Amino acid sequence: MPSRGSEHQPGVPLTRWYRSFAVAGLHNPEVRGPARYWLQLEGSFTRALRKECRQSFHVEIQREGFGRPTPEEAQRLAIPGRERAWIREVRLCGDGRPWVLARTVIPLDCLEGRNRILRNLGNKPLGAYLFSGPRPRWQRGPLETGLCASQGSEQPRLARRSIFHDGNHALLVGEYLLPVLYS
Repeated sequence: MPSRGSEHQPGVPLTRWYRSFAVAGLHNPEVRGPARYWLQLEGSFTRALRKECRQSFHVEIQREGFGRPTPEEAQRLAIPGRERAWIREVRLCGDGRPWVLARTVIPLDCLEGRNRILRNLGNKPLGAYLFSGPRPRWQRGPLETGLCASQGSEQPRLARRSIFHDGNHALLVGEYLLPVLYS
């Protein structure tokens, strides 16, 4: 069942998460072609979005700061439910239109040392940091897919998320696909 924490913002929809396509019902006709491609993309989502752009790609910050993850996010990251984290919600825009809503939850212990930069990304995409270098330090865990509780043609219906690990640190990245991306 979708969960909502007191810090959950209206830009990111409630989502029912699944560990496999089949269980999520994502084998249905609505999720084929471009939608399936975007949900299953393993590499840098940002890099793939940039390639789709005819003219420009940019990141719009919707919300960024300390807050509480939803109970479900805290459980997924294995952190105490009342622990605060750095939460970043952005819109990834291609050719002047939002294509993806993204929500990143970064536990406090992950913001130390060389990872302090995660609090100061500004309009830079997170993917540029996570996938930088010939051998990125951050490793992505398994992708989970999700069905959003959104209604309407301009709201996300499909989502994906994964945990990225850097040694003992982990952060959670959720990407909510707007229909304009895959329709």
